Amino acid sequence: MRIIAHLDMDAFFAAVEERDRPYLIGQPIAVGADPQGGKGRGVVSTANYAARAYGIRSATPIRTAWELSEAARKKGLPPVVFVSSGFRKYGEISKEIMKIVASHLESTQKNLFEKEPPALEQVSVDECFFDLSFAGTYTKAKKVVVRIKREIEKSEKLSCSVGIGPNKLIAKIVSDFQKPDGLTVVLPEQVTEFLGPLPVRKIPGVGPKAEEKFIRLKIKTVADARKLSEERLKGMFGKWGSELYL
Repeated sequence: MRIIAHLDMDAFFAAVEERDRPYLIGQPIAVGADPQGGKGRGVVSTANYAARAYGIRSATPIRTAWELSEAARKKGLPPVVFVSSGFRKYGEISKEIMKIVASHLESTQKNLFEKEPPALEQVSVDECFFDLSFAGTYTKAKKVVVRIKREIEKSEKLSCSVGIGPNKLIAKIVSDFQKPDGLTVVLPEQVTEFLGPLPVRKIPGVGPKAEEKFIRLKIKTVADARKLSEERLKGMFGKWGSELYL
């Protein structure tokens, strides 16, 4: 039985800045390019949850983020604090987080007398997949993740959200389900029911353009998309359509 986890740090860059600059706590924060009073170029790297309430997200053009901040300020809300990216600092913290994950996996694996080291795949500075199949059950796997989350919080003063499922795709979708500081488990027999009502955009790889194609067919949820044949999806998206069907 495969048990895969996906760990995603919560608003990582912004959370690091809040941790290192206590006066920022509670303020809407956007990490990225300098807005230059609305004339800047570039995009937002990370927005904390307070800034997301204004409609600011990762990859939001910095000019748009500035405009949204100004609109909020005119309503009497706190303006967004724009912070330049400190990628070297974020990278060093990321290394420590990955060490924590690896250490817990290895120690648990040794206690279970497993010979093969557990797989850990870092996919970006703030997220990774890891294989918990050696735990044997989802209940035991969840306990391992709880310990990892606690250690990251204790050591780095940062929170993360984790999804556990039967494969990487499910784990990644699930990790976003209860942010921030979430831990969600979807058992193999729960996958179809869990995914069905979710917006089709939740499927990794389905971006704005793909979503538009689905909407034109009045397809809004994963359950709706399941009704399409592999050939239909290939006709819509080419080779990727087969992967999407699977």
